[in-house]
Amino acid sequence: MKVVEVKNIKIGKGQPLVLIAGPCVIESEKITLLVAEKIKNISEKLKIPFIFKSSYDKSNRSSVENYRGPGLKKGLEILKKVKEEFDIPVLSDVHCKTEIPYAAEVLDVIQIPAFLCMQTDIVVEAAKTQKVLNIKKGQFLAPQDIRKPVSKALSVGNDKILLTERGTVFGYNNMIFDIRSIPIMQQVGFPVIVDVTHIVRIPGPTSKESAGGEPQYISTYCYAAVAAGANGLFIETHPNPQEALCDAASMLKLDFLEEILERCIEIYKVVNRIKL
Repeated sequence: MKVVEVKNIKIGKGQPLVLIAGPCVIESEKITLLVAEKIKNISEKLKIPFIFKSSYDKSNRSSVENYRGPGLKKGLEILKKVKEEFDIPVLSDVHCKTEIPYAAEVLDVIQIPAFLCMQTDIVVEAAKTQKVLNIKKGQFLAPQDIRKPVSKALSVGNDKILLTERGTVFGYNNMIFDIRSIPIMQQVGFPVIVDVTHIVRIPGPTSKESAGGEPQYISTYCYAAVAAGANGLFIETHPNPQEALCDAASMLKLDFLEEILERCIEIYKVVNRIKL
C-alpha cells in the first residue's frame, strides 16, 4: 500500500490513524473556525493527525430550496483562513471542472464526491493538479470497482490517492456498510478512509432536515472500521447537529468526538501492534 502524504501527515500502513473531520457544509465563518479549533485541540491532545473538511457547496441536495453553502469564492476564503490560522490541511469537494483550478489554490486534498466518482473529466482534471485526491466510492459501486476511477487518476501521473468508503445502497433508502470493502479497496494499493457519518444516512426525501439518519450508530461504525484495518476516519461533526443546515440527521455532536476517538486509537494500536 502506498503511503500518502498530506503536508506533514503520512497516511497508510504503519502510520497513525488519521482523522478527516469538520461540519458537512460551511454555514458561516464563525461556526467553521469554532469547529476547526475544537477538533484541532482534541487531535493534539490525542496525538491523532487531523485534516479539516467542510464543503463550500453541496450541489447534490435533494431540493433546490435546501442550503448549499457560501459558494466557491467565499467558501475557499474561509477554508484558507482555517488553514492559515490553525496550521492544518484542508479538504473540500469539487463538483465540476471549472471549480478545480480555484480549489487547487487553497485545498491540500481535493475530494471527488461519491456521486461523481465515475465522471472521467472531473477525476482526470482534479488529478492533473497533482494534489492529493480523496476519491469517495459511489454508493452504487462494488468496492473492487474503485479501480476504475483510480485508473483515471493514474492515467495523468497522480498516485497521491486516498479512497473513502461511504456505504452501499442495497434496495431502497437503506445504506449498508460492508466491512469487507476495507481490505478489498486496500488491495487496489491506496489507504482507505471510512466515512462513518454518511453511512448512517437514510437516503431519500424526508419531511425535515433533522430526519433521515441514524447517528446513534456512528460510534459502532467507527470501532468496526478501525478494527477491520481502516487507515482513517471521516467524521462530519457539528456543535448542534439538529440545528445544522445540511446533514443534520447524520452528523456527530462535537461533544462526543473525543471519547469516540480515544477508543478508536486504542483499537488501532491493538490491530496494528504499533506504538502511537
